[in-house]
Amino acid sequence: MKIGILSFAHLHAVSYAAALLAHPDVDQVVASDPDHTRRPAGEPGGPTMAAELGVDYLEDVDAVLASGVDGVVVCSENARHRELVEKAAAAGVHVLCEKPLATSVADGEAMVAACRSAGVHLMVAYPVRFSTAFAALRETLASGSVGEVCAVTGTNNGKLPTGKRAWFTDPELSGGGALVDHTVHVADLLDALLDGAPVRSVYARTNTLLHPDQDPVETAGLVSLEYPGPVVATIDCSWSKPPSYPTWGGLTLDLVGSEGMVSMDAFGQRVDGFSERTGRPLWLPYGSDSDAALVAEFLDGIRTGRAPQPDGEAGLRSLRVVAAAQESARTGTVVTLD
Repeated sequence: MKIGILSFAHLHAVSYAAALLAHPDVDQVVASDPDHTRRPAGEPGGPTMAAELGVDYLEDVDAVLASGVDGVVVCSENARHRELVEKAAAAGVHVLCEKPLATSVADGEAMVAACRSAGVHLMVAYPVRFSTAFAALRETLASGSVGEVCAVTGTNNGKLPTGKRAWFTDPELSGGGALVDHTVHVADLLDALLDGAPVRSVYARTNTLLHPDQDPVETAGLVSLEYPGPVVATIDCSWSKPPSYPTWGGLTLDLVGSEGMVSMDAFGQRVDGFSERTGRPLWLPYGSDSDAALVAEFLDGIRTGRAPQPDGEAGLRSLRVVAAAQESARTGTVVTLD
């Protein structure tokens, strides 16, 4: 297979490129990063980054799509997802799109419709679905040992995005702040655990207490969700990790069932240590590579014709949660979803 990477704006492009190059079904990886000249001086991108990653490079996205690629991975800024996905669909190319699917529900719906009309796969990049911790959690629930799900507390906290990730704090490019960046991951895991059950209502509060200089985007937030059942869930989606934290952040779920409780740390497979060189704590992760498993799912979908998961519809469901949370935070009211 020949796979394209459209944009290096999102740092996940690095791990996705490595996973593609290591996969036995992939013969060639070709990238285009057309907006690299707009980024701050010194930030990696364009042909220089392609060379560092070991992938071929074309300056034009259309050239990549016309080069015979079987699929593409979209790693642009959020606001550019729709344009690139629709171009790929028009070219008859399968798509793996970085999360969130889009910056508005209308754009997300248009992307899903375009891919459906073209008969191509649209998968959304939620790698935590493929972590060993989440697989173990699903197995525990399937065993019935904790009974019916009643409540879930989720956290997805991280550092303030800076440097190459600074566009995450630009609402024109990202669609929002921490609420957009981190709510979708936990919302997607809840979507998987509850078999796509629709969210009934959303209530959210946000602020900029952690990084007040980042106004107008929110840097901290708490989202409350109600599902049928009823099942209630909360999501702490804040950029609350300090610069000295040993990694970008983390994700946890604490689930209360009718017969018991279970907790998950998505990045718990690690050895904790301390660096004499930096004078800071460090984490040494081990175990399976969830990004590689995500990419393998996408490639298997191309090879077999099976729709890879999570698909565009799943991406839309988590996007609707974010849109409702933004409206709730803006109005101070509970938002009911149809």
